[in-house]
Amino acid sequence: MDENQLPEAFESQMQSLLGSAEYALFKEGLALPSQTSIRLNQRKAIALPFPKQPIPWAKDGYFLEERPSFTMDPTFHAGAYYVQEASSMFISHILESQKIPKGIYLDLAAAPGGKSTLLSSYLGEDGLLVANEVIASRTQILKENIIKWGLGNTVVTHNDPEHFSPLEGFFDLVLVDAPCSGEGMFRKDPLARAEWSADHVALCSARQKRIVDKAGELVKGGGYLLYSTCTFNEKENEEILRFLTEEFAFEPVQIPLDPSWGIVETQVISEKEVFFGYRFFPHKVAGEGFFITVLRRPEGEHSQGVSVTKEFKHHSLRRVGEKESAVLEQEVGGNGTGKFYLLQDTFFRMKGEYFRELEKLTQVLSIRYFGVELGKKQGKEWIPSPEWALSLLPKNGFPKHELTLEEALDFLRKKEQSFSNQPLGWVLLSYQKLPLGWIKNLAHRVNNYYPKEWRIRN
Repeated sequence: MDENQLPEAFESQMQSLLGSAEYALFKEGLALPSQTSIRLNQRKAIALPFPKQPIPWAKDGYFLEERPSFTMDPTFHAGAYYVQEASSMFISHILESQKIPKGIYLDLAAAPGGKSTLLSSYLGEDGLLVANEVIASRTQILKENIIKWGLGNTVVTHNDPEHFSPLEGFFDLVLVDAPCSGEGMFRKDPLARAEWSADHVALCSARQKRIVDKAGELVKGGGYLLYSTCTFNEKENEEILRFLTEEFAFEPVQIPLDPSWGIVETQVISEKEVFFGYRFFPHKVAGEGFFITVLRRPEGEHSQGVSVTKEFKHHSLRRVGEKESAVLEQEVGGNGTGKFYLLQDTFFRMKGEYFRELEKLTQVLSIRYFGVELGKKQGKEWIPSPEWALSLLPKNGFPKHELTLEEALDFLRKKEQSFSNQPLGWVLLSYQKLPLGWIKNLAHRVNNYYPKEWRIRN
């Protein structure tokens, strides 16, 4: 099949959903070019060098007039913004309009990290995010994007939804951005058309039911469940919403819309209540195809907290004692609330308000990253990590050097460099005042400590 041709079964499905007249407009919308969009990291604020227009439903979200070379922009590598599809940023409007309480959040299928970094920004200093990825090969890019975002309020895990069973009623918010048939990507990725089939839709729907059947029980009383896909059909959207309302006690949440946005509200009527979904069609919005629903767990449903224990036992992770932690916190320049852990000989810092939740998670899940990795110590001297450089934590005591654009790109490529008038030892390099990473200035050479797996290859 021609990659630009739509499958016949898909056309029949969409004509049934939209009607013939609107389907014609929908098909025209699929032929339009995709529009690039980004979301700013307000805690690493910069003046963007390219023209942009605000996305009306997304705090910090912008449409770009054309797609620049993000790879050649050092501020992108520094975590100043994330390239994210505009429709999925509707989650920002959901959080803000409902004033959803901050606390312990879970993104159950998180890679590559767009929605996780959005949740991380919303939580800020007032919550903890668990960003989980089921597929091992995708965990690394999720971890990299969380590190570059830099907020230090996230735990990256690699687990199947089944592994979360001991955490029933633990989370204030669970986001399930479910693996789907990808119909919403037909405009952006024509190859997705060739891979589509009605059988694949049915397979995705069955998989989604398995996932949400586990996710629904993880939400605590008074908490929220967000379910989303990048597809159009009802089997993966409204039918999953109906399944959730039949399996669990949930209350509907209706999100306010501006009619000018072009977002379509859909309804699922249960025996007792009307539940709401929100659809993004390419002939109505500038973003790609998307569906999302929001449900609230009744206050009386099961909620699980954490118990207070003095001891923390883990096969590879050790909590640092109070006195040593206080010294480390002063050295790091934290706000006095940090808790420190040792993984072999590497130090990690976690926000103190959520250390017990972290320790509970380590007993249940496969942790791939958490808080901020600081590095190692030789005596009183730090061997700082790239993760510390990119975090929002202070880097007190280290000399800093501001790079030109070409110098920054050479650093990100791990090219050999030399810098005059720099002290010996560790130096923090930055571009537009955003930290990029470390060099170690030796007597006769400069060692570049940017991770080789992150380097620019062109």
